[in-house]
Amino acid sequence: MRAVIQRVTQASCTVDEQITGIIGNGLLVLIGIEDEDTQEDMEWLSQKLVNLRIFGDEQGLMNKSVQDIEGNILLISQFTLFAQTKKGNRPSFIRAARPDKAKPMYIQMAQHLSSLLGKEVQVGIFGADMKIDLRNDGPVTIMMNTKDKDNY
Repeated sequence: MRAVIQRVTQASCTVDEQITGIIGNGLLVLIGIEDEDTQEDMEWLSQKLVNLRIFGDEQGLMNKSVQDIEGNILLISQFTLFAQTKKGNRPSFIRAARPDKAKPMYIQMAQHLSSLLGKEVQVGIFGADMKIDLRNDGPVTIMMNTKDKDNY
């Protein structure tokens, strides 16, 4: 799994002019899933997300997690995180998991994050043409890859 995590003061997802998810302070998480991803990858990344200390404390240091600030998460499926651009100018997405694997794992991750946070995680619509609006706070943007856990 690959994730792009953005600390936000607000974020929303709109599909066909209908808001599917909206949050205030918290994390916008773009998640890419590949065929090799497992339940263990999903659980590891979920734990990292809710405990990642990237929110300011009273001294302005990044010392608090989304859980600590009682923030929210907007989780968006994004297969383009597995784009390969080595050949030519048109990206290949061959490493991204097919929908029959990716969609259930995306739904399961949203449910797992909700249980860890103790509140509903906001989501987009898997496979839809989504419009994401956000106000990046900081800006703070972090990338993670479950296949490279030693560096995250």
